[in-house]
Amino acid sequence: MTEYGAQYVGRFAPSPSGPLHFGSLLAAVASYAQTLVNEGLWLLRIEDIDPPREQAGSDKLILDALTHCGFEWDGPLLYQSTCTSRHLALVEHLVEQGLAYPCTCSRRDLAEVPRGTLGAIYPGTCRNGCGTGDVAIRLLTDDTLLEFTDVLQGRQSQRLQIESGDFVIRRRDGLVAYHLAVVVDDSDQGISEIVRGFDLLDSTLRHIHLQRVLGFSTPNYLHIPIAINNEGQKLSKLTGATGIDTNRPARLLFSALEALGQHPPNELAEASTTEVWQWVRQNWTVAPLGSLTELPAGQFGFD
Repeated sequence: MTEYGAQYVGRFAPSPSGPLHFGSLLAAVASYAQTLVNEGLWLLRIEDIDPPREQAGSDKLILDALTHCGFEWDGPLLYQSTCTSRHLALVEHLVEQGLAYPCTCSRRDLAEVPRGTLGAIYPGTCRNGCGTGDVAIRLLTDDTLLEFTDVLQGRQSQRLQIESGDFVIRRRDGLVAYHLAVVVDDSDQGISEIVRGFDLLDSTLRHIHLQRVLGFSTPNYLHIPIAINNEGQKLSKLTGATGIDTNRPARLLFSALEALGQHPPNELAEASTTEVWQWVRQNWTVAPLGSLTELPAGQFGFD
């Protein structure tokens, strides 16, 4: 585990499923801005642990876009796939401790179970043993009321057992699940605040539960509004979001800052990226976003 003491440590952790689009840029800008005003370190991690969803070469496109926009990350770039042995060892540890168990349930098996905001509420079918075949590994949950206060979204609470049930930490295909990998890597990198999209807010108490089970500390969380297209869908590769054009990076950053409620002066759109980030360092605040959860990207020229 990397120890930075009391220093602020932020991160941006895109998955290489396509080029950097406007929605991802918002998360990068907000995370980097929080790091600048807190005079901290900003780490970059490529979350490449889901090969079926990855697009060859998109990691380079993401890195090039960030560089053109003047982002500067501290320390070496981390590819999450290099941590797989660490992830799997912790999964095995949790099983050995009786805190996780194998499960053969398929999506078809769970098609008729009740659903909540986190998806299908797992009924505990395999808690006391399962059949043969490919197995996932699920983490045990209980009825404890879990709570945390998000910097933007305020107080959040869940009872995981009744709102999501035991959740997958290693998939049936053998790949490590996002929930496990992100918790472990954020802890190992010493991340003190996680800035990401509102769409991940409902997963955060799963992550906090996993942190507690593994004996990790819990960072601060700040969930920013997500960018949506004209159909009200989150901007993503799946909804046809296109990569940002970095030919005018200051204009791009200006649009992102406007979307994030920062009211940058018009002349900043024609400035250098260095000047944009200097302005951010002196003026950034998360207060204007309030508890907003969606940003129509079209009004900023992106969709």
